[in-house]
This record gives sequence, structure tokens and C-alpha cells, in this order.
Amino acid sequence: MAAAAAAAAAASSQLAAQPLAGRVAIVTGASRGIGRGIAAHLSALGASLVLGYASSSAEADALAAELPRAVAVKADVADEAGVRALFDAAESAFGAGAHILVANAGVLDDKYPHLSNTSTADFDRTIAVNLRGAFLCLREAANRLPRGGGGGGRIVAITSSVVASLPPGFSAYTASKAAVEAMVRTMAKELKGTGITANCVAPGPVATDMFFSGKDEAWVKRIVDANPTGRLGDPGDIAAMVGFLCTDAAEWTNGQVIRVNGGYIS
Repeated sequence: MAAAAAAAAAASSQLAAQPLAGRVAIVTGASRGIGRGIAAHLSALGASLVLGYASSSAEADALAAELPRAVAVKADVADEAGVRALFDAAESAFGAGAHILVANAGVLDDKYPHLSNTSTADFDRTIAVNLRGAFLCLREAANRLPRGGGGGGRIVAITSSVVASLPPGFSAYTASKAAVEAMVRTMAKELKGTGITANCVAPGPVATDMFFSGKDEAWVKRIVDANPTGRLGDPGDIAAMVGFLCTDAAEWTNGQVIRVNGGYIS
């Protein structure tokens, strides 16, 4: 009896430590920055990972090698076939379809032009990756994630707190992320009865290559000084929130935009 009780306690402890055990997560833009942090955290929670990347193959392959159950898949999220390949890879690599999608892939124009100086080509690239890419990933997830609850069915789109702060120089980027937030909130209602939840996590300034690109030290200092926490975010700050939203404990959190930004904008 004592041995059985100990075994049950050990199993319960393992489940609590790895609430995503047995589930498969797709993370786009997973080779670097926030996406890399999210992928590593979901793996620590027990998930098997499909690491979507656009060009950083060495970094994606290195991450896949570090994680216990992960494959790296090159895919252009703005391409329908590329998005389907991510979901197909989940089935072929792990014998089960994806339970979780984290739509994280994104681009930012590091020239930070005002709208009047934004080229059509740069605008189109931003919309293609940030909006069309999110749309294709969300649509595929809506049709392929498991329904009925009790085993996944989690969609998280990574947007941005600039949708609330509206800084100059980010017009195309802000527009693309605002549109994703509207899609996800609508989608959550459309998925009524499926057991699938859909939420957005909207980071503030996070210390990644994308954030630092095109900014000088004075610019970065102003951003840090404006934040109540007195620091930039870390990918782990974002990953922790995404991880929660992917668990069963987050079933009642649905159709929300959660701004994880240290308090610089609500």
C-alpha cells in the first residue's frame, strides 16, 4: 500500500511539473529571441516541439538538438504550403497532430519610418509575415487542433504592446499586430464548443536582436527608464505567460490580449 501510494504521489508530482507531457506544440519563429524562449519553456513543461523557422537553420537545428523531443522545420508562414508542412511535421515526427500553436513569427522594419515614409514593399513584407502569416497559422490550427478539451487545443498569438502605446515609427508593425489581436478575439468566439482556446500575448520591449536592431544606446535607455520595473523584458518573462495559457489551468482564459510589459503600458 505504501509503495502504491508513493508511486501515485510521484506520478502526480511529475504531472504537475510537466503539465504538457504527451502534447505537441508548434512554435513559429522559434530559432531566436522570444520564440526560442517559448519553445524551450514548453519543452520544460513536457511538450514535444515543432520549431518553425524561416532562415536561421543553424540556430534552429541547435535548439532541436538541445531539447529532448523537437524537430526543426523550415517554413515560410506567409505560404500556405509552408504552414501545412509545420502541422504535417507534428504528425510525422511524433505520431500525433499538434495540440498547441504559438504563432510567434514576425518582422519589424528597423528603419522605423513614419507612415509617410514607409515604402510599399516594406509595408507589404510586414503584412505578409505578421498578418497573413498569422492568419494562415490560425486557420490551420482551427481546423487541425484536437477538439473536445482534455488534451490541448491551445492557440497563442504573439502580438505587441505597441498596439496600446502607438509609438511613432511603428505604423505598419502596429497595424499588423492590431489586426492579429482582432482576429484572435473573434476566433475565440467562433471556436465555441470546441474546447480550443485562443489568446494573444503582447510583449513590451524585450531584450532580443529584433528589439535592439536600429536603436542606439540613448533610445534603449529611454525605454528602460520609462518602464516601472526599470529594465527590459527577457524572453523568459514572455514564455512563462505563454506556457500558462497552453495548460489545462488556462481553460477559463479565452479571447484575451495579455500585455506582458513590466507595466509601461496597460
